Amino acid sequence: MSIIKNRKVSKKKIILILILFTVIISTIYFIYTPKREDVKYGVTFSKPFAEHLGLDWKETYLALLDDAGVKIIRLPSYWTEIEPVRNKYLFEDLDWQIDQAEKRDVKIIIVLGQKQPRWPECHIPKWAEKLNKYERQNELIEVMKKTVERYKYKENITAWQIENEPFLKYGECPEFDKNFLDREIALVRSLDSRPIIISDSGELGTWYSAAKRADILGTTLYRIVWNDHLGYVHYPIASVVYRIKAAIIMYITGVEKIIIVELQAEPWGPKMIIDTPLEEQYKSMSPEQFRENIEYVRKIEFSEAYLWGGEWWYWLKTKKGDDRIWEEAKGVFGEL
Repeated sequence: MSIIKNRKVSKKKIILILILFTVIISTIYFIYTPKREDVKYGVTFSKPFAEHLGLDWKETYLALLDDAGVKIIRLPSYWTEIEPVRNKYLFEDLDWQIDQAEKRDVKIIIVLGQKQPRWPECHIPKWAEKLNKYERQNELIEVMKKTVERYKYKENITAWQIENEPFLKYGECPEFDKNFLDREIALVRSLDSRPIIISDSGELGTWYSAAKRADILGTTLYRIVWNDHLGYVHYPIASVVYRIKAAIIMYITGVEKIIIVELQAEPWGPKMIIDTPLEEQYKSMSPEQFRENIEYVRKIEFSEAYLWGGEWWYWLKTKKGDDRIWEEAKGVFGEL
């Protein structure tokens, strides 16, 4: 199977398509704003982030599955956790997460590679940082191979995401190597037939380079973010913009499906959450903003959205005595 799927389209034709879709969809939007009621909502879960918040990560994970009622989940496979010492592999914690999900018939996306959800974005073991570029890449390929071979027999794994927003320059990462990304994709395709997800920023990415390599394009979606120069920024993007962008990208690249792999459901402020007063946190994420983001996704009409912030909701509930967003989330997952 070809790594990159692409239809040759002239620049003039792309512009005409863009104008046509914009006129048609914008007209429909202003006459009738659709709302998809059968969106499947899940979460991304990060063991290290739960620990960073001072939580028992296993308790937090099971609370999301059993109390909140999560039925689809995105799990990182951090290289730092799997191979903290060279050639010594520790899969026990990821095994446990996958096994617990399997017992509850929870479907999983596994993220592979060095750039994965949560800061510092690229999770590279200390020993691997000392290697040159090509040695480090070869070591990463080996851990990815072992991860896929270990879990490809799990029927509740629905897709493999390769790297996290690889085309976005963000985080503490080595210089991006497009050829190496293609090598990672080729490796996973050679090992398993499940769909490949490549993700891109919803607000800052074009989606094109990611989509032409993917079976499923995963986009992020943020509504209120912090900028050191501007303060809090409320993205003035109507939901119709995402639908137009999706329609064009699907036509040009042939990507089969687009989902939201990261929907903002936690604060984005000037400091880390643990160092930010609650009143400041609520400026970018509150129960009201949570509901607004859920409704926004329904208007975009993508079929799946993985919420970003499950660990924070549990931290609010258990450490701060505020269960409002936890209860909001339960209501959303209870609709599935």
